Amino acid sequence: MRSRARSAAFGLTGALAGAPLVLVPATASATVSAAQTITVDRGGPARTLTFTARQAGEAVIAFTAAAPGVSWVRKGAESAIVAISVDGRHVTDLVVPSADPTPRSLGLGPVKSGKHKVTLRFAKGSAPSARRVTLARPAVRLPQADQLALRHAPVVVGRTGWPFGDPYQNARTDAPLIAWHETRPATTPGNKIIEYSVVWSNEDGGTDSPALMARWGRTTDIEWAYRVEVDASGRRVAGTGVYQGPQHLTLKFTGRYEGDHPVLQTCTQNNNLCDVIMPNSPLRFLLDASRTKPTARAREVVMDREPWTYRIMAQEMLREGKIEKPSSPATKAVGDQRTYLFVEFAKRTGAPAGSGSAPGVSLGVRLKRDPAKLYRSDHDEASWSIERDGPAATTVELPQGTTVADIASIEAIRRPVGFGDNGAPATVTSINRGFFLRATYLPQRSAISWTGSITLTPQSPTAVLWRPGA
Repeated sequence: MRSRARSAAFGLTGALAGAPLVLVPATASATVSAAQTITVDRGGPARTLTFTARQAGEAVIAFTAAAPGVSWVRKGAESAIVAISVDGRHVTDLVVPSADPTPRSLGLGPVKSGKHKVTLRFAKGSAPSARRVTLARPAVRLPQADQLALRHAPVVVGRTGWPFGDPYQNARTDAPLIAWHETRPATTPGNKIIEYSVVWSNEDGGTDSPALMARWGRTTDIEWAYRVEVDASGRRVAGTGVYQGPQHLTLKFTGRYEGDHPVLQTCTQNNNLCDVIMPNSPLRFLLDASRTKPTARAREVVMDREPWTYRIMAQEMLREGKIEKPSSPATKAVGDQRTYLFVEFAKRTGAPAGSGSAPGVSLGVRLKRDPAKLYRSDHDEASWSIERDGPAATTVELPQGTTVADIASIEAIRRPVGFGDNGAPATVTSINRGFFLRATYLPQRSAISWTGSITLTPQSPTAVLWRPGA
């Protein structure tokens, strides 16, 4: 929970603070009253709330969002879109992909001290079945400790099918879900590098789904978006802004800024970005990037903190026909994602002893009912073994109905990712979490963890990491 000191810079007027807010398609402006629930039907008026900024800074709005009749898993019912403006300026859109109440937060951009008006409008591009959006407990705040990260966060314009196509496609596919930032010291003393990343619901191009599950432990797409150097006072150092462009190239940002917010557009099927914005691009997203990733954890931990992202991930796979039926761990195709053990582990690779391919590490699971059979995260595909060092997420597909109580052991498997073997050892040091998804596709509580140091070599390429009760 935010401290009172961090949240006190903004106040909602009157009794609206903490009251549910319901909105639907709008054609006119209407001031929100102090009602407990406010609804606007399709074709009805916009809703507004006012807040007073006691000082200038970056604002964030948070609420619990739901859209009755909407489900990301059903074609024609994927989402409702809410367009959010501040003082008449379109700042961000919110894609609401579920009828289930879901906590969300978005940036509102820079505001001056004084009174401001937020306008919320049910927007064009919403699914036909979407009739209403409910935003409960709306709150606008000025998070003092997060001002630097919020100030430089990118605005991401929606993909339009570059250069042609559906301008509202992010309301149905590859939706931007959450964002975060990471900081590190720059070469210049006192300066910092800030890097922003986005979690997308999937990627329509790029790495195929089975490889995503094996090598990254999810079918969402996680990409760093923008990186910039700032000086000790938080000012952008001229010429230091870069972004992840097509083909995953790091490119110098030469586009326009809104304040210190760079404006980028999703321009590839795997959610890489461009700094040239196509005309007639209606959707834009300023996600709340104030949160950061814990050190020594994989990027996927940001999804663990937002469990609803797993449900959206699974529902998009189902709707797009990317799930094998019937689900079987004997094939490489992605099966029912509730049958996978989602694992995060950490490892490091030693110095090579010769030429050849570096080793990766995969995980294997044995079940109590058939301990001779090994279920592998890489499905015995060398290129799906995890070569990168540090914390990494992966999944192991298991027979339907498997629970943590059925697992006899989890082991690590050293596997060179290409031709030959350079002989380097690989040392596994932890399993940070392990869980299955519930029937609702939300993560269960992690029931698996381990710390230690086990070194895999060409002579001893496998080792048991975890057994129940050990």
